[in-house]
Amino acid sequence: MSQDLFSFHGDQEIQRHAPLADRLRPETLDEFVGQSAILAEGRLLRRAITTDRIGNLLLHGPPGIGKTTLARIIARHTRAHFSCLNAVLAGVKELRQEVADARKRLEQHSLRTILFIDEVHRFNSAQQDALLPWVENGTVTLIGATTENPYFEVNKALVSRSRVFRLQALQTNDLHQLLSRALKDRARGYGDLQVDISNDAANHLVNVANGDARSLLNALELAVESTPANEAGEIEINLSIAEESIQERAVLYDKQGDAHFDTISAFIKSLRGSDADAAMFWLARMVAAGESPRFIFRRMLIAAGEDVGLADPQAIVIVEACASAYERIGLPEGLYPLAQAALYLACADKSNSVMGFFDALTVVRDSERQEIPSHIRDSHRDKEAMGDGLGYRYPHAYENHWVAQQYLPNELQGEVFWKPSLNGWEGERRSSLFKRRAAQLASLTESTQEHPLVVSHGPTTPQLERWLQRQLNQEGERLLELRRRLWSEVSWQRHHRVLVIGAQSLLWSIDPLEEVPEGGVTILYRTSQEQGRLTAEINLLDPLIRPKLLKWDEKSLDKLPSDHNFEWVGGRISNQDLTNLEIDGLWAKISHRCTSHAELRLLITRAEAGPATSLLKLVNTEETTTKERTLLNKLVALESKWLSDQQHEAKLKQKLMELKWNTRLKQWNESLSYLIDESFEDRLLAEGRPYRQLLSKNGGSEFLEGLHKLLKRNRGKHLPQNLIHQLLIGNKNNHSQNSN
Repeated sequence: MSQDLFSFHGDQEIQRHAPLADRLRPETLDEFVGQSAILAEGRLLRRAITTDRIGNLLLHGPPGIGKTTLARIIARHTRAHFSCLNAVLAGVKELRQEVADARKRLEQHSLRTILFIDEVHRFNSAQQDALLPWVENGTVTLIGATTENPYFEVNKALVSRSRVFRLQALQTNDLHQLLSRALKDRARGYGDLQVDISNDAANHLVNVANGDARSLLNALELAVESTPANEAGEIEINLSIAEESIQERAVLYDKQGDAHFDTISAFIKSLRGSDADAAMFWLARMVAAGESPRFIFRRMLIAAGEDVGLADPQAIVIVEACASAYERIGLPEGLYPLAQAALYLACADKSNSVMGFFDALTVVRDSERQEIPSHIRDSHRDKEAMGDGLGYRYPHAYENHWVAQQYLPNELQGEVFWKPSLNGWEGERRSSLFKRRAAQLASLTESTQEHPLVVSHGPTTPQLERWLQRQLNQEGERLLELRRRLWSEVSWQRHHRVLVIGAQSLLWSIDPLEEVPEGGVTILYRTSQEQGRLTAEINLLDPLIRPKLLKWDEKSLDKLPSDHNFEWVGGRISNQDLTNLEIDGLWAKISHRCTSHAELRLLITRAEAGPATSLLKLVNTEETTTKERTLLNKLVALESKWLSDQQHEAKLKQKLMELKWNTRLKQWNESLSYLIDESFEDRLLAEGRPYRQLLSKNGGSEFLEGLHKLLKRNRGKHLPQNLIHQLLIGNKNNHSQNSN
């Protein structure tokens, strides 16, 4: 563009009256101060500038660090035409004109065009879209400067076609270097004047400038231009003058920009990290920048739920109360409750256990079957027709207002969503929660043991699982009563060591786990299936009280330290357990591992009669044929012999006497009933069940088919069953009572 005399004179006047910060703009890369991370020798951007291989660039960083200056240096080094626009002043019309000129230069002179757009984030979406095609086809090479994060404020297509460079705030040494240059440069600075600036004044200007070169040079210019020279012609800049020239540090904060999000992020992370000092600093920075206290309170309410949670349930109450107090009193006194809420959160115990809710949401979205267990359904509508609500146990009717009961859908039994920390309020309840979870799962397991002929330790089926769930609902109360009887009258010491045997589940270990935290509990398991089940239940316990699992064999107890002896031996075993266990080897090992005053409590359960015996009492004689009655009588004889062969209590008691144990028995009966339905039949006669094995071995298909017909005919009735419980109590104290 041609320039006449008047235009040239005008440009000279503008340059002469330009602010110091504009006059001192570096003209070469060597003069450029700071940003060594991207402009040092050998760095990518410096190589691209010096070789004139500039591509599309987005320069991102706070004000006063050299973005526009760097663009001007690029203009001096490139052989391409360099055009400038400011997004605050320009619009689509100006963009189109620049593009048209760039096309003409490229077509007529093969001259590339570099288009620099300052404050590019100020372009709206339509303006940025208008620029995109010409950047994409190479008509213009874009250099954009922005104080905002381009990944949020600039068109994603433009960002993807550009290389983003983040410029950092200038360091203290960089600002001192600029200050020295301004005082020495004769052509553009104050080199022709005698300016004497004290160290304190220089340090103050640099410190308050906060990494902003423009702020520093503007303050220096004000100090020099407004201070008269003394008699010697010197302009003295002392600390007082410096403080007047730059009275307040500029806080880089835009409520819609990076500083806003970065600062609130730093504040919340300081609260989460329990750093009260850092929380106070970032809070003060937001307040000083004019951030809305209501916004800060909203974020603190979120933190009270997410990061403090149930470690301190009062946290959300305190923050809400402080927010209410702020609304009443306003600023500036409202800063007191604002700071109080922040300090409370920073000092409170921390837990993010409420995040378990989102795990539950994931399961809700992913699980196919989520049927509500029938006993916790609404009983006011379908109780009679569908049985909804039947079997529900009202927790307030039980000790401590709690009873083991299924609440999750069948398919989700054992799922854990809430994992309380060890901190604060929830930490105090953690142990109790884990024990209740284990008791819930253990009760389900134990409900399978009530009938020695009906149950087994084999694989389960969906029908079997439904039967077990119903039995749990009916029998949870009686299992708790059996557990109470097993461990009643026991005088625990915290350092005692307890050995639990016959452990189908963790139910019988819950009491000693609670009472002997310092001594510990050891559980013997027999099969891998038992090990897996026990492991699943133990994983629900607090790691600090988890028992040790040992497989029962001749060498397992030998793995314990030589001084690991037990004060208590207990558990619940069936006659089937006594049949399978090698009584001599088992009790010799156990007795050897007991202290001289060890005590014993074993609960032994056996059925008084088998299913056929109960069925014979149930059926109407007139409704059965002679063949069916003959079949039932044969089964009764078979069951009686089978049950008699399993009665090994006497053998166990004799062995204990030989090992110097004093024993006595407490015995009581219990009457139960089982609903005869398809699930019960499957439980009784499915492949692998002990009763089916008994019938197949002795009567084959005749027994199986005959019994199946009788059960099917009597569906809906309740089969009576009488159990015999024996509590074997013993000790190794020679002065205790005699056996009987």
